[in-house]
Amino acid sequence: MIIGEAGQAVQAVWGGDILGQSGRVYGGGGGGGGKFQMDPEELASVIGLWEDELHKIIDDSRRIDIIMGAMEAPGKDVVSNGYVSTSMDSLMALQAQNDSMRQYVQEYIKKLKEAQTKTVATDQGMADPFRTV
Repeated sequence: MIIGEAGQAVQAVWGGDILGQSGRVYGGGGGGGGKFQMDPEELASVIGLWEDELHKIIDDSRRIDIIMGAMEAPGKDVVSNGYVSTSMDSLMALQAQNDSMRQYVQEYIKKLKEAQTKTVATDQGMADPFRTV
């Protein structure tokens, strides 16, 4: 079963060929009502991809900080100062957007890890009756 919205989201973030699946996310059947199913290995892979994306976001934040620290007016005139002021306003807006994206991704990873924990616990609970003592 191809999960449309999830596949589109993954493709938007990581591009066309993700894990050899051409931008599509495959999950188990039975998903409905905005839900989809993945086995623990699939979920771990998705978490890893989001963690990689988080590292990129954090690196971008550091780069923005470096650029902001290096901003200096090319001259001591009103136009030069205006250039720096406008550039700083843009960089601060970029940093705010980056911070927002970082917080979103951190929360999403947290939710994915909670789902992973529940999936593993459920799988173990379902397997217990079939274990021999």
